[in-house]
Order: sequence, then C-alpha cells, then structure tokens
Amino acid sequence: MSIRFGYQTYTWQMSYEKYRDRLDDILDVIARAGGEGVEPEVCMLGRYRTEPEALMEALDRRGLKLGALCLALSWRQAEETDEEREEADRVIGYMRTFPGSLLTLVQLPGSDRSELAERQRRALAHANAVARRAHEAGVDCAFHPNSPSGSVFRTEEDYRVLLDGLDPRYCGYAPDTGHIARGGMDPERVMQRYRPLIRHVHFKDWERDGGAWTALGQGSIDHVRIAAYLRESGYGGWIMVEEESAAAESEPDRVTLENGAFVRGELAAAVK
Repeated sequence: MSIRFGYQTYTWQMSYEKYRDRLDDILDVIARAGGEGVEPEVCMLGRYRTEPEALMEALDRRGLKLGALCLALSWRQAEETDEEREEADRVIGYMRTFPGSLLTLVQLPGSDRSELAERQRRALAHANAVARRAHEAGVDCAFHPNSPSGSVFRTEEDYRVLLDGLDPRYCGYAPDTGHIARGGMDPERVMQRYRPLIRHVHFKDWERDGGAWTALGQGSIDHVRIAAYLRESGYGGWIMVEEESAAAESEPDRVTLENGAFVRGELAAAVK
C-alpha cells in the first residue's frame, strides 16, 4: 500500500465561523491542490454531520477519500460523560459508512497542566475505551497528541506516558511533526522510536528560531527526509497536510494550494 497525501481541515477551522458549513468549498480546494483525501474534525462536517452517505457522494464526485475523521473531546472526568460517550458512539457508527477510514482521537487541551499525572491517566483510559468500542465495530483508531500549553501530552516525557499507555490492540499513534517539534523533540527520531504504533501521520511545519507555524518547506522540519523514512520503513497510510500559520488563518485556500505545490514538487518523489 502506497503513501497518500490529504489535507486536514483545521487549516480552515481556525476561522470556524466563516468555514463551519463550507465543507464543499474546502473539498474543492483540496481537489485543486492535488490531495487524494481529507481529514475533517467532526465540527467541520456541517450539513454532512448526520449524513454520511451524502458525504461519501460529495467525496466521490471529487475523486477524494475520507482518509480519517477527527473526534476531539475533553475527557477530563474520571468516567466518560454521557455526552462524550454518546458522541463517540455516534461517530463510530458514522465511520462504518467509510470502510478503511481511520478515526483519530484528540483530547482538547486545557488551560494549564495542573494535576498532570491524573489528567494523563484519565485521557488514556478514555482513549482506550473509545478505541476498543471502535475496534469492536470494525473501525481503526489512532491518538493524535497536540502541543498547546494546556496539552497533557506535549513533551518527551509526556510522550513516553502516552505511547506506553495506549492499548496497541485498539489504538495506534498519529504523530504530528509540528506538534512534536514544538514540544522540544525531533520528529524523525520520535517516529523511528514509535514506528510500530504509527497508523496515521500529520505534516505541519514550524520555525524553531521564531517559534511560529509556517508553510511546508519554510520551517525547521525536514519533511522530505521524514517522508522518505516513512516510505523506507514500510508505512502505507495517509500523510495529512495541515497549516496553522497566521497566513493560513486569513487565507486557508491559498496556503493549501501552495502546500499542494510543495507536496507535488518535493514530497511525492520522496515516497515513490
């Protein structure tokens, strides 16, 4: 199975009020950028939120696949809240319309890192529980850590807790190059260390010196080298491109088309 490139809709989600019900427009841009698929967060599904068959048709018309769907929940209580469990189970059911597509799990970051060990324990328990229910329904999952200051999985030590705590029978790992670098780690080394757990990948660039998100190829991360490593290691899943720069917030369509040119011009050759 060859590596495929798609786009994560967080690039548009940063301007949520403008784009929250414009998934069709987003899909058009992704197709123009040469993407093969998309990974929306549930909140970006708009009118497709309860209509998976309609989403399948919209994707088919554009020659796209649902590479993954991202479920982001708080998971701060000792047990899943009724609302969290209901939403997770609804999304698992939704995913059954898309065999082979992945469900990525994200914990929404808090405002700080207080009570870190307990919050990590709860997040892992919830992620493993959701992933087990998804597995029983025939849906594969991967956990995606992030890097805001209130994230409980942000540093190298946090990653050891996370990746030793995920139940590999049910939940894999979805590394994000930008979040790894922002957490003070080397993305390629992290992927090498945890390669057996990787089921999905996000590419996002970051400038180490300025501490700012950038377009692909303009930051400190060698994505060409990482893409080549993934190919050489036998990875055959999706690489989802995402940008969180100030330019992306104001002009998500333009930056996606520019990232598409970088994918076609630089990254595609690295995964052949």
